[in-house]
Amino acid sequence: MRCKHTIRENLHGQATLITGASAGIGRATAHVLAADGADVAVAARREERLEELAAKIEEAYDVNILVVPTDVTDEEAVDRAFDRTVDAFGRLDAVVANAGLGIDAPIEEMSTDTYRTMMDVNVDGMFFTARAAIPHLRETEGTLVFLGSFSGQYPRPQNPIYAATKWWTRGFARSLEASVGADNVAVTVINPTEVRTQFGNQSGSTLADEFQPGEVTEPIEVAEAISFAVRQRPPNVISSIDIYRRDKMTHF
Repeated sequence: MRCKHTIRENLHGQATLITGASAGIGRATAHVLAADGADVAVAARREERLEELAAKIEEAYDVNILVVPTDVTDEEAVDRAFDRTVDAFGRLDAVVANAGLGIDAPIEEMSTDTYRTMMDVNVDGMFFTARAAIPHLRETEGTLVFLGSFSGQYPRPQNPIYAATKWWTRGFARSLEASVGADNVAVTVINPTEVRTQFGNQSGSTLADEFQPGEVTEPIEVAEAISFAVRQRPPNVISSIDIYRRDKMTHF
């Protein structure tokens, strides 16, 4: 018999914060968590997109929504986003560290500014988010979800720097899991391959341009995996979820 206490049926009464929420996976995750009943704080740099997202969520779901414009490379801005979220919702049960950036370029052609921008967003941004999240998640026995990547497990020849940031994310998450697990804080890494979003590549096209619906993973499918991880009850944790199209390894 399945134990009904191992996973929450919904997220009513739970407060969540999502970085990189203005588009793609972050935007889809905001919809899925709200549909599951969670109050949602949406963080990203583009305030107008956050406001438009918040209006759609308010119209569709009976939850509280908070817009917190945030640049994850600014540690003070990240701290303010968490303070505002806890002030508004009274608690924080789950954080989705989703904000990320990938700029494809051969190493010999990559500028130092491009390199530092990816490191700032994908490494420092993850660290600032985790540092601000942990004290609140200890209080609620909550969940911290990192958006990793297939590139954090296998080589990415066209962009070694992006891949390195995702290897860092996976290593950081695994060690953090060992650090805070005794406090009943769950840490999960979601590792998708291609997701049909506006994430760009060297040619200037996006994955949404490159692939037709049904060819690769959709943002909503990654969001559903995030929700599954967040709905786990202590003492269980979904340590990682790999989301690959079924023929991925035949092309790798």
